[in-house]
Amino acid sequence: MDAPKGTTTSAEYSDLELRLAARNHGMPLEVLQHDVTPIGMHYLLIHYDIPYVDESEWTLTVDGAVGRRLTLTLDDLRARPAVTQRVTMECAGNGRTLMRPRAISQPWIYEAVGTAEWTGTPLAPLIAEAGLDDDAVEVVFTGLDTGVESGKRQSYARSLTRDEVARDDVIVAYEINGQPLPPQHGYPARLIVPGWYGMASVKWLTSITAVTTPFEGHQQARAYRLRQAREEPGTPLTRIAVRCLMVPPGVPEFPTRHRFVPRAGWSLTGRAWSGAAPVVRVEVTDAGGATWQEARVDDPPAPHAWQRWSCDWRPRGAGEVELWCRATDADGNTQPLEPAWNLGGYAGNAVQRVPVTVED
Repeated sequence: MDAPKGTTTSAEYSDLELRLAARNHGMPLEVLQHDVTPIGMHYLLIHYDIPYVDESEWTLTVDGAVGRRLTLTLDDLRARPAVTQRVTMECAGNGRTLMRPRAISQPWIYEAVGTAEWTGTPLAPLIAEAGLDDDAVEVVFTGLDTGVESGKRQSYARSLTRDEVARDDVIVAYEINGQPLPPQHGYPARLIVPGWYGMASVKWLTSITAVTTPFEGHQQARAYRLRQAREEPGTPLTRIAVRCLMVPPGVPEFPTRHRFVPRAGWSLTGRAWSGAAPVVRVEVTDAGGATWQEARVDDPPAPHAWQRWSCDWRPRGAGEVELWCRATDADGNTQPLEPAWNLGGYAGNAVQRVPVTVED
């Protein structure tokens, strides 16, 4: 049987990618209508296995190049000052399948994003209580999830600089949307680094270790870097690139998800975000970029949460059309029309393109 028009056949994807797609899921784009993403619809990327954790045995240690080693239980974390932050998190590989040639990895299109309300205790006071040694240059965050990469067995681990761990908005979270973290979201505790791609927010956190030399673990030195060839050291990914997405208009065809909208028009809406600065402009076009219509953009509801945008769109006639949307942030960063190719398929923030059929 031939594949429906507008789709790619599974033969174009490897068994590896299909297995990854079955384990990880994105947020359905119609969920962009929610200010806060329901827990079960927030995107997930799980590198290794979801570890089983017995809360009564779990501890979080703060050690390494520090003056005082700390060992904390979940009750200890909950007893500390708590904050709740609304944070938009996006996978660094979002948009990977739109690059050619594409990297063989989790086949994200646009859906690797979500906005949740995370509750936890600020990281900076924990670090201050332990006391970084003068020669500490980074702090390494290690999770309980373990696997093999670069031919070596390892736990998932990432590091942040001294300046980053001193930020007042980085937290050790133990709740999402008012509920304890579910296993897939890092139970019992995880790091949340607002404004950064999701790889920095280490799940199933078990240790926080100050080090005197830059961390060279796989997820830091090899993965999550922008490079054109394997032999290049590349540039590390940090903050989320500016992006907006629209709620797919009209109604979908099954299984292609192709959209059908009435000739009378549609109220387009969506969300926009950037890890660098608030979004100040969103534009929409149905003319291949020849002309753009500016949308209304709401103020950010929180420093690191997506912003709602909307505009009324009236088609010029019946037939096939492609809707595009693009965002610009306060630092002047604007989404490109085409993704900037790189070996890992990262930070692909090109404009969203939604083909629709306008019906009489």
